[in-house]
Amino acid sequence: MNATERTPADLLRSALAADPGRPLVTYYDDATGERVELSVATFANWVAKTANLLQGDLAAGPGDRVALLLPAHWQTAVWLLACASVGAVADVDGNAAAADVVVSGPDALEAARACSGERVALALRPLGGRFPQPPEGFVDYAVEVPGQGDRFAPFAPVDPEGPALIVAGAEYTAAEVVERARADAPSLGLTGPGSRLLSGLPYDTWEGLSAGLYGPLAAGGSVVLCRNLDRLDEEKLAQRVESERVTATAR
Repeated sequence: MNATERTPADLLRSALAADPGRPLVTYYDDATGERVELSVATFANWVAKTANLLQGDLAAGPGDRVALLLPAHWQTAVWLLACASVGAVADVDGNAAAADVVVSGPDALEAARACSGERVALALRPLGGRFPQPPEGFVDYAVEVPGQGDRFAPFAPVDPEGPALIVAGAEYTAAEVVERARADAPSLGLTGPGSRLLSGLPYDTWEGLSAGLYGPLAAGGSVVLCRNLDRLDEEKLAQRVESERVTATAR
């Protein structure tokens, strides 16, 4: 990590240059049994495609607010980095009525309808599957994203001092996200490349976002992101820690 990395998108570019094949996000849903592992290269490809969708088809640009009505999920992590790539403000669990774009999971569609701008729905099905029947008034992310370009270039440079993230009522610039993530890394047990943090925290606080994405990315490590972790008993959790070579946990 170096001083030129002033936005989360910068951190992802550095990770891609350093070791594209290593795992970055390993996702579990203990309600469904789903497991997905994304290397840095695969994750970055999803981010590029999503950023192209956001900037091109949805016409979002720097400073536009994107309400993310999504749980802690690997596709949520993709959207957070796509917003950072475009320069849009990721408003986690934000007010859809105040957003330029809303991105909703299946459980938040009614709240998302308050957005008068573009609406995107994520089925959050295994393997990035689409809705059997697309929700009326929404673009189905799983239908639209595969055809997007594999490389992304923002129409306008992303300002590190511009607003980038809103979570739990607090707003952060892109540079603040990077600085706070780096500062959090030691207390999370992230000691550098090879660090592997298991997080069962939701994404609705800074602590959850830092443990579940930004901290591991800033430290050159990786995250095992677990949704519905409370369904796992201590024995099975210990087995996961061992099998996934986890070096630290946040629960």
